[in-house]
Amino acid sequence: MNETTRIVRSTLTAAEPGKPLHSGPVFAAPYHAPGDPTGIPYTYARSHNPTWTDLERTISDLETGSALVFASGMAACTAVFGSILRPGDVAVLPANAYYAARVLAQDYFSKMGVTIRTAPTAGNAQRALLEGARLLWIETPSNPTMEIADIAQLAEDAHRAGALVAVDNTTPTPLGQLPLALGADLSVASDTKAMTGHSDLLLGHVATRSPELHAQLDHWRTLTGAVLGPMEAWLAHRSIATLPLRLERACSNAQRIAEFLTTRPEVTEVLYPGLPTHPGHEVARKQMRYFGPVVSFTLRDKPAAETFLRTAQLITDATSFGGITTTAERRARWGGDAIPEGFIRLSAGCEDIHDLLADITHALEATR
Repeated sequence: MNETTRIVRSTLTAAEPGKPLHSGPVFAAPYHAPGDPTGIPYTYARSHNPTWTDLERTISDLETGSALVFASGMAACTAVFGSILRPGDVAVLPANAYYAARVLAQDYFSKMGVTIRTAPTAGNAQRALLEGARLLWIETPSNPTMEIADIAQLAEDAHRAGALVAVDNTTPTPLGQLPLALGADLSVASDTKAMTGHSDLLLGHVATRSPELHAQLDHWRTLTGAVLGPMEAWLAHRSIATLPLRLERACSNAQRIAEFLTTRPEVTEVLYPGLPTHPGHEVARKQMRYFGPVVSFTLRDKPAAETFLRTAQLITDATSFGGITTTAERRARWGGDAIPEGFIRLSAGCEDIHDLLADITHALEATR
């Protein structure tokens, strides 16, 4: 069965007469658990929930590994760091990784005795820092600068050095890129973004093919309580069924927008791995099925970027990305990234591309 068909039908229940087509969320904290709890599938909601199970089954199928869901993308990230890293260990991170992940590593784990080494994503620069490392953290495409790393090559190098490999796969989702199939030990994502795609949930997951790592992550989640509610899990599962449709449309729109922006005199730089001119295009083409919904580009300065965002009618000025509606923001307003003041991170939604291009044209003209 084609993957798209499996995803679309992943929320269906067994075809029993009178049974609803889709299960509802299971709201429970304790469950009936008399006597010896061994063998009872559900006992207490901090450890497990049937609605999580349904969602994890679908994500596991997508990832080709065993998935665990968390309350947010950062909860998933923290679970990887916390379950693997110990004082004296070395973690190698991208210097331009997602800002919150860098802060978590540098402001917390480094103060607990973990050595943090950083190098840019582009050019597989992290490979030079692998000696003695316990964990290599890869983010490709990087957020927000859209740099590309070769997952298979870095995974091979890291394993040779004795390090585990985790990939932040938020931007492409497992439908667009499969880190585990490329050699990574862990695939991590904020499913708040394109995975669920409606800008109304906080959710993350970690997937692995290692039973040992899965057990460590499960133990961490239970002890820290980094769990999501059943309603969020149910909404996420329902949303994932439309992922193939949403992602294909959003990535197609992103490609068209990126190509269009390269023709505009108001734009000084366009960063999108789907462009043949992107330095990482050949690697991205090899390891990605979709190039993702995020296009980053630079206007001449802060006023130009703010004029663009204020003028556009079909682009919502908001943070985050991967939703069905097109959003953008002047990313430098948050600080923490080495980007120009006129740098805009745009997330293509599912609107008609002709409407989007007309709106972008109008907004760009207003910046002159």
